[in-house]
Amino acid sequence: MGITVRTICALFLLATQSMGAPEGASGMNISENWFSQKDEALPIETIFNLPAAIPSFPQGDGFATGVIDLGGLQVTQISTFNKVWSTRDGGLDNKGVTIFEPQNIPAGFYMLGSYSQPNNKDLYGWVLVAKDVSSKTTKPTLKQPSDYTLVWNTESLNINQEGHAYVWLPIAPDGYKVVGHVVTTTPDKPSLDKIRCVREDLTDQSEQYSLIWSNNDLFVYDVRPSNRGTQAPGVRVGTFVSQTIETATNLSIFCLKNINANKTSSMPNLQQIDAIMKHYSPLLILHPNEEFYPSSINWFFSNGALLYTKGQESKSIRIEPNGTNLPQKGTNDGAYWIDLPADGENKDRVSKGDLSSARSYVHVKPMYGGTFTDLALWVFYPFNGAATAKVKFIKNIKLGKIGEHVGDWEHVTLRVSNFNGQLWQMYFSQHNKGTWLDASQLEFNAGNKPNAYSTLHGHASYPHVGLTLLGKDGVGVKDDTENSDFVFDLVTYELISAEYLGSEVIEPPWLNFNRQWGPIIDYELDKDLKKVKLILLGKLKSLLNRIIKALPKEVLGEAGPTGPKGKNNWSGDEV
Repeated sequence: MGITVRTICALFLLATQSMGAPEGASGMNISENWFSQKDEALPIETIFNLPAAIPSFPQGDGFATGVIDLGGLQVTQISTFNKVWSTRDGGLDNKGVTIFEPQNIPAGFYMLGSYSQPNNKDLYGWVLVAKDVSSKTTKPTLKQPSDYTLVWNTESLNINQEGHAYVWLPIAPDGYKVVGHVVTTTPDKPSLDKIRCVREDLTDQSEQYSLIWSNNDLFVYDVRPSNRGTQAPGVRVGTFVSQTIETATNLSIFCLKNINANKTSSMPNLQQIDAIMKHYSPLLILHPNEEFYPSSINWFFSNGALLYTKGQESKSIRIEPNGTNLPQKGTNDGAYWIDLPADGENKDRVSKGDLSSARSYVHVKPMYGGTFTDLALWVFYPFNGAATAKVKFIKNIKLGKIGEHVGDWEHVTLRVSNFNGQLWQMYFSQHNKGTWLDASQLEFNAGNKPNAYSTLHGHASYPHVGLTLLGKDGVGVKDDTENSDFVFDLVTYELISAEYLGSEVIEPPWLNFNRQWGPIIDYELDKDLKKVKLILLGKLKSLLNRIIKALPKEVLGEAGPTGPKGKNNWSGDEV
């Protein structure tokens, strides 16, 4: 961990106080005025490192070897940088932005573009550099730009900045594309040898993603492939796009494309997957007041779960362990569904789940053209409890059966670099949406195993303890998380799918049951919401009603949920 600017200033302050003020010094009280809000150390001035060292992974083919061949273009991931320019104004939390260049580029590799990050979080990023390893001499995979175009500069901006920034767009030769910008601190054009453009067939369309920084009509966005999923060849470069309009559909910056015949050659094998799980598997922390725990699928089926057929509801059958008698494949056509045991006592017992049997069900898939591995860790709850609401100062308003449903599937996803096996991001599923966070924003209490907090009854996952309202103006349905001793280590897992490994992974029969894991709940919202009229005044009641009715069916609990394969993220990206 490096010394921050604040530390240096503090040492200087102590030194000047011990020596006394120099002759001719003004009467400024250094101890009171040295640190203005703008001069305080920024999060980005600290380089984030994972709490524990990355392990040496078992040997395999291309995983964690440092380089990946995209098909005549070899790339490696650089996460050490030289700072080019910074401002403390604008952007996220009004803390500004910093722009970097990759440092310590290996011999034969070339910069493809600069890296940029908001100042409101620790420095933790990467950018790809590339090397031409093709046999083509007439049309190599990399070429110098023919010239540069100045996109914008900060000369006229009244902001707290370190010099001025000049953002340049390389002009690519015919048959080549640009995948990153060059940034200078003078108006002189960069050297043509500074950066490389990429042969067109090794590039793909990109899109602007998260906002990095903006000021008036200047915008900096993170860039990612437009087409993302397990079969998509687009490769994220780690660069950014600079533009003078807020939203652009046809970007000047492209992403890379993996045209290697074996696009999954850098993916982990079974032993490496196990090592990743042992090192990074999250700790799922349940709410202390939780009533409905996760369980294994085998426990759920073995304890009386039933399969129903449309039109033959009186002839339900018990499901065999591991779901061997479930209808396979098909579509979610309402022809079949799963439910809890029919007898009341056993139904109540099974709905509570069994934490001792619980396990995570892991789906491993390639992302960004096989340069990253996503491990989706699915957790099954036999039952999802009723929701509660908060309206201003009234903290807990029961909403009847709203939110209840059988067969609750939740997940978190780890995104691991195939270059070095490093955890870069984690996705937290929250009902019908979710949140990606960098590893630098996660909470670690046990080595490199991040925490995930499960909400009371709803089982959505969040990175930190707290209350999230699904609503506005202090009114909404509660997603409530708290610390507790009820912890499920997701390292207890079953690998259910890794399609790139072929027959090495056999999918369990229940995974290919493509129907509903619970019956459709038929209740009237207005009937359940009548209970709130005894507590709330008219306007607040009306606002809560509108918020609840606008929630998706997944939150309301009306629709029978589908299993993991029925979710969009099974073959696509999370968001």
